[in-house]
Amino acid sequence: MNTTISTAAPHAPAWVRTWGASPQAPDNSVPDFDAVWRDPADPSRIRDDLHMGDNLHGNDGGYAALAQSIDLTLFD
Repeated sequence: MNTTISTAAPHAPAWVRTWGASPQAPDNSVPDFDAVWRDPADPSRIRDDLHMGDNLHGNDGGYAALAQSIDLTLFD
């Protein structure tokens, strides 16, 4: 595995959230899918009801949660 990627990967969601809220972001609207799937009891894991049993791939409910998290007024 690329050392740079494996070192940066845990920090990417926080960077995206911070950048998305900054004036430099194109429209200040970056969906935070990590927050949708994150297990509050263990933030390094996907909520049990949103993955296919492997803690890696979303199930139908997981993808529905992602879809429902999008503010559709962004497309008006």
